[in-house]
Amino acid sequence: MLAKSLQILQSKGYEIYRQPYRLNIVGYRSRFVRSNQFDDEIHVFYTNDQGKWVYHIFKATTDPGQYWLENPIHPQGTAFLKKGQYKDAYSVGLHRGVYPALIQKAPVTIIRDYQRRGLFKWFESGITDTGKFGINIHRARKQGITKVIDDFSAGCLVFANAEDFNRFMNMAKEHRHRYGNSYTITLVDFRDERRRRFRYIAWGVLATTGGLLLLNRMN
Repeated sequence: MLAKSLQILQSKGYEIYRQPYRLNIVGYRSRFVRSNQFDDEIHVFYTNDQGKWVYHIFKATTDPGQYWLENPIHPQGTAFLKKGQYKDAYSVGLHRGVYPALIQKAPVTIIRDYQRRGLFKWFESGITDTGKFGINIHRARKQGITKVIDDFSAGCLVFANAEDFNRFMNMAKEHRHRYGNSYTITLVDFRDERRRRFRYIAWGVLATTGGLLLLNRMN
């Protein structure tokens, strides 16, 4: 998975941190389009002091839960973080003033568009907005594994497993000790990656077909 992540980030011109224990934090929005399930992933990878890559994959959500789709805080709809890289946009702070998490400290771009029954297939055609919205990175329940998102996310990136989140925050502490209290967050949409691959395949088929036609004409 490391090679794939590096390839995706490089293809988009995104920053990749290679200093020891400087975290690359990448949310992968899954190909599934129905709400309320922890069907996304947060990948965290870095090099250790020996220059070896360390790679972690955590079950999470990058989409809001059904509760906030049905009860949006904002009149234009519930926020979805837009795919992209947000450099130094996060720091360790208190989520809702209660427990340490990664807190948005600089502007990010969100999309406000959804269908309240929880189908996200076309939400990227919605209204974009850039600013500080409290799109944090935190956990669901204090203990154990949470199965259903419900009101645990109104657009935040949320860990399903409390132990996974605690491990993540320990990594964040080491990062902060070495590099200060700033973190870059990247969001990749697998649906977008899938569409991009299909486009490449389609162009390849067209190019091959065109080549065959040209050869037939020459013969």
